[in-house]
Amino acid sequence: MSARELDVKGLHCPLPILRTRKTLDLMAVGEELVVYVTDPASVIDFRHFCNITSNELLAYETRDGVFVYRIRRGA
Repeated sequence: MSARELDVKGLHCPLPILRTRKTLDLMAVGEELVVYVTDPASVIDFRHFCNITSNELLAYETRDGVFVYRIRRGA
């Protein structure tokens, strides 16, 4: 199963998290979502979001100024 992708580049806090939450809410448990973000505050936001929800932050990396998060939808 391939991961869904969400491009929220150019948006600032809290919009990247809000759009991510909305997308994850429409996904099945266990599905993965890759999110592309340019807001530097997202590093803290996405870790915190996954810590307080049942979603799992699988990976995080930076590619040419774009923060890339891979999240697995939790129960």
